Amino acid sequence: AGAALLVSTLLRPPVPPERRHLVTLAAACSLLDALAALAVPVPEAGVKWPNDVVVADRKLAGVLAEADARGAVVVGIGVNLRGDWFPPELADTATSVAVDRTELLVAWLRAYDTWLGRLDEVVAAARTRSATLGRRVRVQATDGSFEGTARDLTAEGFLLVDDRVVTAADVVHLRPA
Repeated sequence: AGAALLVSTLLRPPVPPERRHLVTLAAACSLLDALAALAVPVPEAGVKWPNDVVVADRKLAGVLAEADARGAVVVGIGVNLRGDWFPPELADTATSVAVDRTELLVAWLRAYDTWLGRLDEVVAAARTRSATLGRRVRVQATDGSFEGTARDLTAEGFLLVDDRVVTAADVVHLRPA
């Protein structure tokens, strides 16, 4: 109990189909804004494309989204608030932030509401807060995997790895050898 903030939001009216993928970036940017609003120090915090918030390469939060047939979108976020429950296999890859859950929820909802009204600006915000850009990554997609350097985000918010545009995949940050 109290180890995480776990919340889902239902976005209606529907987000236009061509912009739905931006809701996860908006949620991640909103978490960074919420932590700043609460004056919670999180050095090295950033958005790991497409749907995580990391601190020094350790996962602080994850975001998932799913749309229904009518176009409504449910967006869920989980933020680690205590690290004492991490199983041994996560101890080196996860992190937490000590903050009041209710205060964080209110600050995140306010920030998220703001970003949802500014989806045109979320790619630029995610770009400046990216923990992925400039890194060697492994892209693991349904049609296979490849490695390269994360160069930029496209205007649509997709990841540019070398000369390939990645629209959806799991992206693993690779450590230098």
